[in-house]
Amino acid sequence: MKWIPALSKRTMFTYFILFFLLYLFYVLNTCLVDERKYTFKLFSLKRLSTYKSVSRRFAALLGFSHRRTYMRLRQPNMVPTKRLPDALVIGVKKCGTRALLEFLRLHPDVRAAGSEVHFFDKFYHKGFEWYRDKMPPTLEGQITMEKTPSYWVTRSAPRRVYAMNPSVKLLVVVRDPVTRAISDYTQSASKRPSLPRFEDLALVNSTVGWGGVWSVVDASWPPVRLGIYARPLRRWLRRFPRSRILLISGERLVVDPAFEMARVQDFLGLKLVITEKHFYFNSTKGFPCLLKSESRPTPHCLGKTKGRSHPHIDPVAIERLREFYRPYNEKFYELSGTNFEWP
Repeated sequence: MKWIPALSKRTMFTYFILFFLLYLFYVLNTCLVDERKYTFKLFSLKRLSTYKSVSRRFAALLGFSHRRTYMRLRQPNMVPTKRLPDALVIGVKKCGTRALLEFLRLHPDVRAAGSEVHFFDKFYHKGFEWYRDKMPPTLEGQITMEKTPSYWVTRSAPRRVYAMNPSVKLLVVVRDPVTRAISDYTQSASKRPSLPRFEDLALVNSTVGWGGVWSVVDASWPPVRLGIYARPLRRWLRRFPRSRILLISGERLVVDPAFEMARVQDFLGLKLVITEKHFYFNSTKGFPCLLKSESRPTPHCLGKTKGRSHPHIDPVAIERLREFYRPYNEKFYELSGTNFEWP
């Protein structure tokens, strides 16, 4: 047996490479053989699909599979599907939430529920499938939205929203709480003409009719209580980081809607589509209106219920309310990281 030469490691490695290349050549040729006739196919442009198949089989041999990804890129899902919301407008009432949603509807990648669903405050017991059914159909890449301002003050809403989606984006519109309270009262008074004066409801023991002065602000009256923004914000921040909550200035939404909508589109990860070309200021209503949209090519405003004229409020009552809100506003600025500079 001395005639058998010893094989070095280098020789063994060379043999291994040669055998591996021969094996690959065999596999490739097997892929090109017509198994019924056992004849090699001719190379031609008409049979490029054959070589694509070969490349996929060769990739599979090496442990790679790109067929599913390839098909997904070539054939995206173009069937509208109802999905749970990616973003919510959670408040605040009478701060401009309706205007925000109508402005967002101008964007082709935003689809919103037609009315306030009240799922997280009134109908949570119906379940997420019921909630999903209330959403509009959306295509892949579009954002599903819903607006219900009462979520802002519903104590269980942060926990429930978090259970739906911890990554959901939250939009909150705020404005000067004194102006918000007056707007809230104006809406109620338009439905109930017999409602007492704003001053008599906002302040306890009002005796101004007899030449006296008001005592303290009634913090239990809902239009006043809703203006204490720090309390609800603290609850939402226990569940969601500040980066998931966008606070929108209701005042700037009126005077410069394009600026605020640019912030909103950036927050939602949308292409900047809604710009100043979509707005004009209606001096009669004192509110921005829309020049164009996907559904309406002609100028239009939000409706007669928006931009109501506020009743005259005694300056003493307004100043008392501003004093009341000042410490709460400072706390809100601290929690939100934004100074809205309300009087």
